[in-house]
Amino acid sequence: IVSAQSHRWNSKNSRLDRRTANVRLVSVGSCCSGNRKLGLVCASGSQSSVIDPVHLPSNGKGDHSPKKSSESSLILIRHGESMWNEKNLFTGCVDVPLTPKGVDEAIEAGKRICNIPIDVIFTSAMIRSQMTAMLAMMQHRRKKVPIITHKESEQAQSWSKIYSEDTKEQSIPVITAWQLNERMYGELQGLNKQETADRFGKEQVHEWRRSYDTPPPNGESLEMCADRAVSYFKDQVVPHLTAGKHVMVAAHANSLRSIIMHLDKLTSQEVISLELSTGIPMLYIFKEGEFIRRGSPVGPSEASVYAYTRNLATYRDTLDSMVQ
Repeated sequence: IVSAQSHRWNSKNSRLDRRTANVRLVSVGSCCSGNRKLGLVCASGSQSSVIDPVHLPSNGKGDHSPKKSSESSLILIRHGESMWNEKNLFTGCVDVPLTPKGVDEAIEAGKRICNIPIDVIFTSAMIRSQMTAMLAMMQHRRKKVPIITHKESEQAQSWSKIYSEDTKEQSIPVITAWQLNERMYGELQGLNKQETADRFGKEQVHEWRRSYDTPPPNGESLEMCADRAVSYFKDQVVPHLTAGKHVMVAAHANSLRSIIMHLDKLTSQEVISLELSTGIPMLYIFKEGEFIRRGSPVGPSEASVYAYTRNLATYRDTLDSMVQ
C-alpha cells in the first residue's frame, strides 16, 4: 500500500484539488488489448422490464442517504461528435446523428470503460447519445446486450417484453429520458456559430452560450437545463446507485455539466467554464451517500487510466479469469 492522491475537479482554476487516500498499484489501461498501464486502486443502481424498480429512501431532506453502506460506479459520457458539431452549427434539441469520427469516439469510449461494471444505462431521447451508449457497450467485456426499454404506452411495454429469464440476465436496460436532452437553444438552433457571432456580436453570443441564467431567444439557459436534468438525476438515477447498481449516463454537454455541477458542488460561476470533450468517459464512485470523482482522461490523446477502487479491480480480475 502506498500513499497517493484521489482527485476532484475544480473548474474555477482549471486544476485538480487533491485529497489524500490510500491506494495500491494495479495494471489497468487499454482493457481490450494486451497492453496495460499502471493505475491506482483506491481503498475506499428507472424501471424497466429487464430489472426491478428501485426507490430511494427519503429522509425529508432531499439528500442521497442510502439504506446501507454500498459502493456503486457512475459513468458519465458526452456523446461522440455529431454531424452538426462537425458543421459548427447550434444543435440543441435537434435530433442529429453521429459523424464517422463520433462513431469512433464512442467505440474508443467503450474500450476505456470495458472493465467497469454497468447494470443500467440512461440516455437522452436523442439519437446521438443513444448511438454513443450502444456503440460503447459493444466494446464491454461482459458482452451483455443493451436494450432500449419502452414505457411510452401499455402496448409498447407489452410488445417489447422479454419472456426468457436467461436472456434478461444477459441484457442491460437502456432508459431514455427527454430530461437528459441537450439544452434547447431556441432560435439559434441550426445557425452557424461563427455567422451568429458576426451577426449579433461575440459578446452577446458568448453570453447566450456561457452565462448561467441568460437564455438565447426562445431557448433555455443553463440554469433551466439544470433544473430538469438534475431533478431527473436525483429522482431516477440515484435510486439505482443507492441500491448498489452500476450506472452509465450518456447525454450532452449542458445536461452533463448540470449534473457535474451537482455532483462536484460547483458554483454557477465555476460551471460555466467547465468544458466536456466528446466521447470521454468520467468515472465517479457513489459510496455512503457521497459522489467521489475517480478519474477521467483530459482528452482523446490521453491514456485511459482511472483510479480503480478495490471492488472495481476485483470485477476486472473476474473478467480476466472468464477469458482465460
